[in-house]
Amino acid sequence: MNTVSEIIDVLKQKLPHMPLSTDISWKKLTTLGVGAGTTILAEPGDDLELGLLLKCCHQMQIPCFVLGNGSNVVGTDDEFNGVVIRLRYGDFVKISPGRAHMTAGAGIKLNSFIRFAAEHGWGGMAKLAGIPGSIGGAVRMNAGANGMTVGDMILEVFGFALDGSPWAASYENLEWKYRGSNIPPNAIITGAIFKLNKVDPEQEEELIHQELKRRKTIEPDKRNAGCAFKNPSLSTHAGRLIDKAGCKDMQKGDAAVYARHANYLLNHGNATEADFVALMQDIVARVYDDSGIILRPEVDFISNESRKRILDTCAYPTVAVLKGGDSSERTVSLESGAAVAAALRQLGYPVEEIDLTRLEITEKMRSANVIFPVLHGGFGENGELQKLMEAEKISFVGCGGKACADTIDKLKSKEIMLTAGLPTPAWKVLTEVSCALPEDMNLPLICKPPSEGSTFGISLAHNMDEWMQAQEQCLKYDTRILVEEYIQGSELTVGVVNDRALTPVEIVYPGEMYDYDAKYTHEHGETHYYCPPVNVPEAIQRKAMELALKFSQAVDARDMIRIDFIADKCGKLYILEGNTIPGFTSSSLLPKAAAYDGLSFEMLCAQLVTTANKRKK
Repeated sequence: MNTVSEIIDVLKQKLPHMPLSTDISWKKLTTLGVGAGTTILAEPGDDLELGLLLKCCHQMQIPCFVLGNGSNVVGTDDEFNGVVIRLRYGDFVKISPGRAHMTAGAGIKLNSFIRFAAEHGWGGMAKLAGIPGSIGGAVRMNAGANGMTVGDMILEVFGFALDGSPWAASYENLEWKYRGSNIPPNAIITGAIFKLNKVDPEQEEELIHQELKRRKTIEPDKRNAGCAFKNPSLSTHAGRLIDKAGCKDMQKGDAAVYARHANYLLNHGNATEADFVALMQDIVARVYDDSGIILRPEVDFISNESRKRILDTCAYPTVAVLKGGDSSERTVSLESGAAVAAALRQLGYPVEEIDLTRLEITEKMRSANVIFPVLHGGFGENGELQKLMEAEKISFVGCGGKACADTIDKLKSKEIMLTAGLPTPAWKVLTEVSCALPEDMNLPLICKPPSEGSTFGISLAHNMDEWMQAQEQCLKYDTRILVEEYIQGSELTVGVVNDRALTPVEIVYPGEMYDYDAKYTHEHGETHYYCPPVNVPEAIQRKAMELALKFSQAVDARDMIRIDFIADKCGKLYILEGNTIPGFTSSSLLPKAAAYDGLSFEMLCAQLVTTANKRKK
C-alpha cells in the first residue's frame, strides 16, 4: 500500500464493519498535541475484530501503530501511510476481578484500574497511580515510579503478533528491566493479569490520593508527553542531568523545557514535530557535553527518522578499562575495573576490559578513544604507564605520569607537602632495620613502605619488639622504611574530582589504625564510613577540603585524587598521603563522597571519561 486512499479502500472492502476514521490529526490523538500530519484510525472492540484487522494489514503490508492513551507519543508532521490502532472500546476496557487476581484490558487507563481495584479491596499499586497512559502502554514500557514498576505485579500478558496470531507470556517467561522487558517488539498487548494484595479500601484510596497529590506538584498543566528521556540508571536521573546542564530555559518554537521538572517537554500551543525533535537534540548535546552521558528518548515516535535523528546527535567514545596489574593490590584492582566497566556499559559506552599484567601499550589500548586506568599500585599508579601513554599521545583518565610518581612515593609527597607548607606528621627515612629509634622520635611510631598502597606493609609499633618487627615487615615491600609520628584522632579522606573537593568521608575503625584488616578483612571488627562525618566538626571538614585542593595543586593532579587526613584530639589536621587511582567500586570512598554530592557512580565514571576525551581535542 502506497497511499492513504488505497489503504482506506482496502480496509473498507475487506473489513466493512470495522470502525474507521480518516484524516485524524496527531494533535487530537496524543497528549503532547504535536504533529500536523493525519492518519487512519481503527478502533476494534474485541479480539476477533483486532485479529482480522491485523491479518489484513499483514497480508496487504500495511504499517500499523498501536496507540494507547497517546500519553507517550510524538506525532508526525508528515502523512502516516498506515493504520493507527487504538484499543479503547469494548473488551479492551473491561476489568474482570478474580479470587486472587484481576484481568485488565489494554485500553484502560492505569490510574482507573488502580482505583477500581482499591474500591474492591485490592491494592499494592498506589505508588503507580500518577502515571498517565493505559495498561497496554504501561506494560509495554514497564512504567514505574517510587521504586516500583508495573511488571512487579503481573502474572500474565496476552495479545497478538502483528500477523494476527494470538500471543501470550506468563510470569515465568517474562523478564522485566528498566523501562522495558523481553516482550517482543511486534507483540500487540491487549490485556494483562495482575496479582494484587488484599487491602483496606479506605487506606488504599488515601495512598492513591497522596500519590496523585504529589504528582500534581511536579507535573505541568500544559500539553506534554510525560517524561521525554529515560533515566540512564536507577541512581542517575534524566531530569537532574538536564537541569544541571542548564537546559531549563531552552525552547524551540512552541516546544519548551518545563522549568519545574526538566524531563517534561511542553507544547505551548503550536509546537511542531520539528520543534520537538530539535529541542531534544539540543538537550542531548548539552547534557553530553556537561556530564558525558547521552540521554535516550523515553517517548515513542511515529517517525523512525525523527527518533534516529535524536539517537544520532552524539556518540560515545570507545573506552579501554585497564585493571589487574601485577602489584599486591591486583585483587582490588580487578574489582574496581569491573565496576567502572559495568557503570560505563550501563550508560551505553562501548567498553573493552583489559587485564594488564605487565607494563606495555597494547594494540587494543591504541585503538580505544580513551583509556581508563584502574590499576592500583605498581606500574599502573607509579607513573610508568602514564608516561608511556603520554609519549604515544594516548588520551587517558587520571593524573599524568609525574603527578602519579610524586604521589605514590610517600617520601616525595612529604617533601612536596613541606615545600607547600601543608601539615603532615613528623617523619624519618630508614634504609635498613635499626635497633635505635630515629632522632627526636618516640614510640608509638608508624612504619610503612613508601611506595605501597592499600595499607600493605603498614604497622604500628608500641614497644621495641614491635619496632623491630614493623621495620622487617616494611622491607618485604620496599627498600626504604618511612617512619611516621603516630597521631591518635579521627581519620578523614577527601576526594577531589575535576578540581572540586568532595564532602569528606570519616573512617571509624575498630583498632588503633586503618590497616589492611580494617580496610578489607574485618577480622577484628567492622570499619564504618560516614559521609558526611558524624564525629568531626564542620569547620574541620571545610579545612580538610581546603587542604585537599592545595595538595592536589601542589602535586599537579588532574581529573581525580583522594587525600587522606587525620585530625588529632585538638582538631589539628595532618595530611597522611594522596591516592591518584583510589578504589573505584560503588562503595569505595571517593565514589561514596561523589554520590553524596549528587554525582552517581555512573555519572562520576562518565564525567572522568568526558574530561579525558576533551583533553585530547
